Amino acid sequence: MPKMKTHKGVKKRFRLSATGKVMHRAAGTSHLNTGTSKKRRRNLRGTGAADVVNEPMIQRALGKYSS
Repeated sequence: MPKMKTHKGVKKRFRLSATGKVMHRAAGTSHLNTGTSKKRRRNLRGTGAADVVNEPMIQRALGKYSS
């Protein structure tokens, strides 16, 4: 049986915190932000925790990067 491959798209979008939570960047932060308010841009900064329901799927797709 071959090894499980890491899903490269998931690897680029998610990372694990020290406590094991799946962290992600907020959507809508990369470009075309001149129309959005400063308050909205400020609140989109940093990373947030992914939903607990999606954590097992993300960890399986991360493969060796999940532990």
